[in-house]
Amino acid sequence: MATQKMLKFVTVAKETPEKRPPTLRNQDFHEIYREFAAEKAAEQAGRCSQCGVPYCQSHCPLHNNIPDWLRLTAEGRLEEAYELSQATNTFPEICGRICPQDRLCEGNCVIEQSGHGTVTIGSVEKYITDTAWENGWVKPIKPAVERAESVAIIGAGPGGLAAADVLRRKGYQVTVYDRYDRAGGLMTYGIPGFKLEKPVVMQRIEQLELGGVNFVLNCSVGVDISFDAIRGQHDAVLIATGVYKSRDIEAPGVGARGVVKALDYLTASNRKSFGDDVPEFDSGELNATGKRVVVIGGGDTAMDCVRTAIRQGATSVKCLYRRDRANMPGSQREVQNAEEEGVEFVWLSAPKGFTGGEVVEGVMVQKMRLGLPDATGRQMPELIEGADYVEGADLVVQALGFEPEDVPTLWGVPDLAVTRWGTIKADFRTHATSLPGVYAAGDIVRGASLVVWAIRDGREAADAIMGYLAQTGAVAAE
Repeated sequence: MATQKMLKFVTVAKETPEKRPPTLRNQDFHEIYREFAAEKAAEQAGRCSQCGVPYCQSHCPLHNNIPDWLRLTAEGRLEEAYELSQATNTFPEICGRICPQDRLCEGNCVIEQSGHGTVTIGSVEKYITDTAWENGWVKPIKPAVERAESVAIIGAGPGGLAAADVLRRKGYQVTVYDRYDRAGGLMTYGIPGFKLEKPVVMQRIEQLELGGVNFVLNCSVGVDISFDAIRGQHDAVLIATGVYKSRDIEAPGVGARGVVKALDYLTASNRKSFGDDVPEFDSGELNATGKRVVVIGGGDTAMDCVRTAIRQGATSVKCLYRRDRANMPGSQREVQNAEEEGVEFVWLSAPKGFTGGEVVEGVMVQKMRLGLPDATGRQMPELIEGADYVEGADLVVQALGFEPEDVPTLWGVPDLAVTRWGTIKADFRTHATSLPGVYAAGDIVRGASLVVWAIRDGREAADAIMGYLAQTGAVAAE
């Protein structure tokens, strides 16, 4: 019976959920993809070939059991599909929305390689979990046994929250410290609503709170509480702060008013969606309405910025990137969505400086060409002499990526070892740092990366912390 519902990739064509028309979706911050209907989700899940070596699973950082929950979806056994999905992924509804499936699971689908079009794994994953929430299948955490050991987690992003979930389910007392007024990290304030509507994040945080996770918000370690105080109050600590320090352009005029950082810009927009009072937005400083906007960068953060600017009513939005389309790090799907919505990409272009004095009036653009490959195999951009020009701009958003803050200095812990890149040095298997009982996970260890990798790191670190506490408890008992 199960086989009859699967292997339909030869007769059933690939379909993704319908996208809202660009002329409608660029007017608001609602998600752009409509929901699969039950019949369509089952039909698309049934295209899975149930291959013996599932590359989709092996190329997923969480090694989600994708073929099995696709089969269960095709059979209409959605609650079982959700349970299987949730077993390896703390936030499947979030990964279904924001993972670059084209580079991970879907990009390695066997039937994609054979020319039949990939299974729409991300859309089915989103459908399964949204259905689970609607039907009340997602229950608050109820540990079978409460344990006395206490774990502190610094950072309420995906890595920290994934660890909190694992630890709490095993009965450990968990306190999450975060500098912001809402938990969720970049899922809350960095990723726009058209990719991840905020109630989706808030319902998971509420689930953790109802399950007994204690959140201490508006709490900056090193300012409001010392790192040593946190260590003293808990049996183990996980550092999952992410990387928030923006890479800046070093060029004449970079300090002009109107040249802003991507995270400041996105945070202001997301705060408005919560109904917060945001003076920097209301004053126009972090608001693209009626402005010529230039975004510098080619990653997913740059895509978030250009698409946000369109929705805020910018008169024009251009994205400068120093390589070409084939070599940009951001998702190709995001580039396509941005182009549909009215963004213009200016490839092989880099900023040389900014004109206008105190208030920015334009970007001095250098034209580039691709030369010889670097150590990673990517072609290096080379300057084309005499091809400079000025691109008019009223708002310039720097989206060049993020670097780690100097955690040992900020927190007064010089013994916390870091790498030459400033990330915290941690064992790649256990996530243990140079300090006993202190672990680190997510972007603060691996550098700016994907939400799905942070979830994996957080879950692994939680397992290691439980092992550490069991060992220290056994030693204490002796």
